[in-house]
Amino acid sequence: MKALVLFSGGLDSSVCLGLVVKAYGANEVLALSIFYGQKHKKEMEASEKVAAFYGVKRITLDLGEIFKDSNCALLEGAAEEIPHEDYARQLAGANGTPVSTYVPYRNGLFLSSAASVALSHGCEVIYYGAHADDAAGNAYPDTSAAFHSAIADAIYIGSGNALKVIAPFIDQPKARVVAAGKEIGVPFGLTWSCYEGHEKACGVCGTCRDRLRAFAGNGLIDPIEYERIGE
Repeated sequence: MKALVLFSGGLDSSVCLGLVVKAYGANEVLALSIFYGQKHKKEMEASEKVAAFYGVKRITLDLGEIFKDSNCALLEGAAEEIPHEDYARQLAGANGTPVSTYVPYRNGLFLSSAASVALSHGCEVIYYGAHADDAAGNAYPDTSAAFHSAIADAIYIGSGNALKVIAPFIDQPKARVVAAGKEIGVPFGLTWSCYEGHEKACGVCGTCRDRLRAFAGNGLIDPIEYERIGE
């Protein structure tokens, strides 16, 4: 295999997977999905469905034990609830710290794990779906361009210059991710972004709000079902 996609089953990683399959062919792509104790287990189900749609091999890792003592609102057992407001409002009261749904150094852990998996499977490159909106205001610092540059260099050096890391949307907004997905026919209806673990997407958590705005910005209606639409 040539390419590994760090694949949650969410909108961004699904578009990333679609682009990589188009570039390399399904037989040369490996999808890596990671469980980390998240409340929204439905994204793991979504990753299985989207991987099947593209006909790519998918493997999973369980890293939940690492975060079992974290009080991040995104994780099972946390005392904090998922905030039902957009990221701008969340950041306004955060005093420069990441939002409460920031999982401690998650992308650093995921990409490091992905590097070992990729090298073990003969891959030459890792792709992941970080985009500029997630990094805005330091909401998720491990999605920033600076973080990407640093960890991509570390993985390249640590792999003996054998493994590159690419984030195709690192300097682009989520609306552009949706536009790219539309162009290549990504099955948006199979994806899952909501941080709540309900049957339908809540429509009011930060990631639901961002997703809805990204579709609206492209003149599209999101095909997944929502409990309500909050603005």
